[in-house]
Amino acid sequence: MHRFFIPKPFKQEMQITGRDAHHIIDVLRMAPGDRLQVMADDGISFVGEVTAVSTNTVMVAAREILRDSQEPDVRISLLQGLAKGDKMEFIIQKAVEIGIAEIFPVTMAHSVVVLESSKAEKKVERWQKIAEAAAKQSKRDIIPTVHEVMALGQILQQEKWDLLLVAYESENQVGLKEVLQSHKEAKTIGVVIGPEGGLSTEEVEAAQKQGGIAVSLGRRILRTETAGLVAATAILYETDNLGM
Repeated sequence: MHRFFIPKPFKQEMQITGRDAHHIIDVLRMAPGDRLQVMADDGISFVGEVTAVSTNTVMVAAREILRDSQEPDVRISLLQGLAKGDKMEFIIQKAVEIGIAEIFPVTMAHSVVVLESSKAEKKVERWQKIAEAAAKQSKRDIIPTVHEVMALGQILQQEKWDLLLVAYESENQVGLKEVLQSHKEAKTIGVVIGPEGGLSTEEVEAAQKQGGIAVSLGRRILRTETAGLVAATAILYETDNLGM
């Protein structure tokens, strides 16, 4: 069943407009009586019946409230160092599919990519569309937010997590698994991933001053587009959120 997000609180009858309405009308060729799945922005998911279709609007009436959530009970935030080329798009798409709740694109000391403010805004708009498409495809209950591009220090000052993990290639004593097992109560987890050039010593120390814990992701050095996905998958597995 096709799934659509409506950025409004749940009502018995709701309106779908914009690109989604175009997709329903012109691509899927839906008509009154057809059914689809809808997620309201207050987290309520329901099976809806198309009741009316106009040029740019689809009216949907709720027929069945869905009780089962697709979301993990641990909220993971990915603080991803800016990666070059199409890597950021890949990271965002796969992070959303896996179950990450939000993505912070981060400018870092060793970032190859440098974005001017105007270009950064356009990039974030595109990344958010990629996150939305991935959320629909993977049947998420939310569309994860892709935040504006910021420096790591700025994010660490603004945001707080129950557990902040720093994936650091020079850490060879503390493993991700042991840290997760000693912080089983953590329900919000931030994961810092460096760009192609890795994290600087200063960035690791800045995160540690905010309570961050440097961890190893294993014996092999992972690429930036792999590290965050591996870390998120390991977190979801250790917290029984993979359903496997």
